Amino acid sequence: MSLGVRWTLHGDGKTPAPGAVVRPDERLTWPRTIGLGAQHVVAMFGASFVAPVLMGLDPNLAIMMSGVSTVIFLLATRGTVPSYLGCSLSFVGVAAAIRASGGTSATVTGAVFVVGAALFLAGLAVKKFGARIIHAAMPPIVTGAVVMLIGFNLAPVTASTYWPQDQWTALLTMLFTGLAVVCLRGFWSRIAIFLGLIFGYGISWLSDLVFGKIHSVSASGQVTDHWRLDLSGVSKADWFGLPSLHGPTFEWSAILVALPVVIALIAENAGHVKAVGEMTGDPLDDKLGTAIAADGVGSMLSTAVGGPPNTTYSENIGVMAATRVYSTAAYWAAAGFALLFGLCPKFGAVVAAIPGGVLGGITVILYGMIGLLGAQIWINAKVDLRNPLNLVPAAAGIIIGVGGVKLTFTDTFELGGIALGTLVVITGYHVLRAFAPAHMKQQEPLLDSGTSSYESGGEDASKN
Repeated sequence: MSLGVRWTLHGDGKTPAPGAVVRPDERLTWPRTIGLGAQHVVAMFGASFVAPVLMGLDPNLAIMMSGVSTVIFLLATRGTVPSYLGCSLSFVGVAAAIRASGGTSATVTGAVFVVGAALFLAGLAVKKFGARIIHAAMPPIVTGAVVMLIGFNLAPVTASTYWPQDQWTALLTMLFTGLAVVCLRGFWSRIAIFLGLIFGYGISWLSDLVFGKIHSVSASGQVTDHWRLDLSGVSKADWFGLPSLHGPTFEWSAILVALPVVIALIAENAGHVKAVGEMTGDPLDDKLGTAIAADGVGSMLSTAVGGPPNTTYSENIGVMAATRVYSTAAYWAAAGFALLFGLCPKFGAVVAAIPGGVLGGITVILYGMIGLLGAQIWINAKVDLRNPLNLVPAAAGIIIGVGGVKLTFTDTFELGGIALGTLVVITGYHVLRAFAPAHMKQQEPLLDSGTSSYESGGEDASKN
């Protein structure tokens, strides 16, 4: 049985004819294919190394395991679904919530490992029963509300942790990143977050040079005089070496906080697979279950060694839309580059040195964009928020999730924030639907009709 690792040369392998596409089982010449792989790495860098930093995990390990997860995904889908698996931003809020309650990196990765297992089982269920099983449990009103509360739950992290470290650098970084997202076009718009980080790095270095140390809250939470950009760890780091590994630990309180994210990941995978199918011209609905399961396996493997979870990346799908090159050979090249970067501790030290003020400016936009993906799901699915059946559970769940409302059962067990908000949305919708009059029970589009749209010009409406 084919594993999708053999490609035929497209034309002369150099320049596709006008309007032609390079299909997943085709490739250009190997130098061009490797170049496209490098472009895919740059496209995923923006989010893939910001996410582990925000989660408090090793960015070197994150990049390396993204390459491993991509290989697993390509083998599982047998080269029919060209996609890159990078570190998922959906878990940033979960990690912050777990750490705020005293959890460690091992606690975070343990909770996320369980989410990966749940995603794998969901993929098997979809493969056996079809995508309608997703719609039955999680219609667009539910998935949109859960994605929204996950994103907006992050707001206090920016306000209390990153922004106070250097408010002026945060403001300038936010303004530059916003301009980059809106004003740049094509490939450059897809790495706007990455460009914002570079700009913030430069501003921090220049501020240290001109103004000296800043008196503010440091990354440790103490008010001290400190450099905005501390590169002392970079000089000490080796050029080559394995990233730091650790095993997961499992705590029910952390697992319950993390589990709701599986809903966002299913919605994300469904939209991405549908988008790839539309671009390549090959219906991929029958591959949705396999893609979801492969995503789960990749996340389980990554978190088992201390890395972050992974998911299909819309940034890379956008690159394909712009180049019209859908060859999975380019993704194998990208995975190879990611493995090499992961074996360079000095690269990880540079990433770890990102100033808090820079993260403050980036996360103001990034966290808001994550939350607004929920609104995008509602819009694409034409969810009617005038219908009380949709409005009531979504409104209650979002306020609970964003506001951090808690429900205490015992001295050692409570539900709150993301977990309680998701529970309210899901159970509230289905309970209310059971009692609602017939005219409120409108038929909604299937979830696998897609949560993202990609035009031929390559404009990307979503971020991971």
